Amino acid sequence: MPEQNTVIVWFRQDLRLSDNPALHEAVESGGAILPLYILDDEGEGDWPLGGASRWWLHHSLVSLDSDLRKIGSKLTLLRGGSSETLAKLCEAVGAKSVFWNRRYEPEIIARDTKIKKSLADKGLEVRSFNGSLLQSPLKVEKKSGGPFKVFTPFWNHLKTLKMREPLPAPGKLSAPKDWPDSDELDSWELLPKLDWAGGFSDYWTPGENAATDSLDEFLNDRVKSYDENRDNPAIVGVSRMSPHLHFGEISPIQIWHKVDRRTGDAYARQIAWREFAFHLLYHFPETSEKALRPEFDRFPWKENQDWLKAWQQGRTGYPIVDAGMRELWSTGWMHNRVRMIAASFLVKHLLQPWHSGAEWFWDTLVDADLPNNSMGWQWVAGSGADASPYFRIFNPITQGERFDAKGEYTRKWVPELARLPDKYLFKPWEAPANVLEYAGVDLGGNYPQPIVSHAEGRAAALEAYAKLKDG
Repeated sequence: MPEQNTVIVWFRQDLRLSDNPALHEAVESGGAILPLYILDDEGEGDWPLGGASRWWLHHSLVSLDSDLRKIGSKLTLLRGGSSETLAKLCEAVGAKSVFWNRRYEPEIIARDTKIKKSLADKGLEVRSFNGSLLQSPLKVEKKSGGPFKVFTPFWNHLKTLKMREPLPAPGKLSAPKDWPDSDELDSWELLPKLDWAGGFSDYWTPGENAATDSLDEFLNDRVKSYDENRDNPAIVGVSRMSPHLHFGEISPIQIWHKVDRRTGDAYARQIAWREFAFHLLYHFPETSEKALRPEFDRFPWKENQDWLKAWQQGRTGYPIVDAGMRELWSTGWMHNRVRMIAASFLVKHLLQPWHSGAEWFWDTLVDADLPNNSMGWQWVAGSGADASPYFRIFNPITQGERFDAKGEYTRKWVPELARLPDKYLFKPWEAPANVLEYAGVDLGGNYPQPIVSHAEGRAAALEAYAKLKDG
């Protein structure tokens, strides 16, 4: 009787058992399964995991290993270059097959292509699958050919495509004859030594089971009011599925099929926005670093490290901006409406490069996702696809008054302003001295004066944009 083949299933941003095409096909092959995760920081190119993402990854790997052990398997952890690590492991365990689900970031595509060729040249069977998108980017194009640059036509086309059904989780995995040595997860030191992430666990539970529970809770309790409440940061009106999606603890296919049976287009459109971001980065791989609209690479930014630091720390003097930046630091996440307000303030009122904001979000967001981060910042900066025009400048005062009308969100994250009346909450510099004193607000003391006036910031932004247009 021939010896059973060992199939290495290389987990990456697909940390789940259900609807995992690579795992499913490995089981179907009849081989023994060796689940593997490789920590390869250098292999991530210019975008290695940020601090918040490393926190999430630690806990998600713990969850995945626990789920694997329930079906007779376990997760092997190895650190190093992906190509070398895979080659050595295949030789050590006699594996003849390596399966994985594709990633679509440009540098990862180039790396994986080299890995696939290297392993195939050694006589190994190498197969990759789409496990992270509704459709492969190669399958989505305009009728006239080529990629979409505007979301609405992309969305209308996407809805016409047939989506595959989700795949079941395996009930049991056949184990290899001998398990290889594995790193101890704690030795990777993914968790911060200074516990700045201590509050994250109050807001998040990483892992596949938590992802499924969170989606079900959203669909059962909040999806009907999603379109009405999604722009209110004071309530949990959104799904908060973005980090689960980024780490692949749930697939967009699973979400698509569940949502499709219960709601209209409002939430499904958000899943499609994520898909659109991957579509853009796949077809325009330079957009994580350069503007999609090349003229914006000449934009006259005015880099100022003091202003950037004030924005990062939530000390700009604009309460809705500061609330968002403090929520980000405390929870690893920021409400999407406030992300737009805070990002607009940085690139327009302060004229700081969008790259600086993208890098900060990359390090501090638990849902840091290269396609979405790049698209979001370029959208705000006016330099991307289907972007908000640069001359459309959010007023951080009226934005706060409109989307946090009762001030609950702002008072939570900027408690030094909690006793200010609604009338002055988003413009405390206009409050009379006796009102400030009663509220315990010391402008320039326990809360900063505005870093720049709205009128001055708006004028400077429009002047910079005029210079850009003039060439």
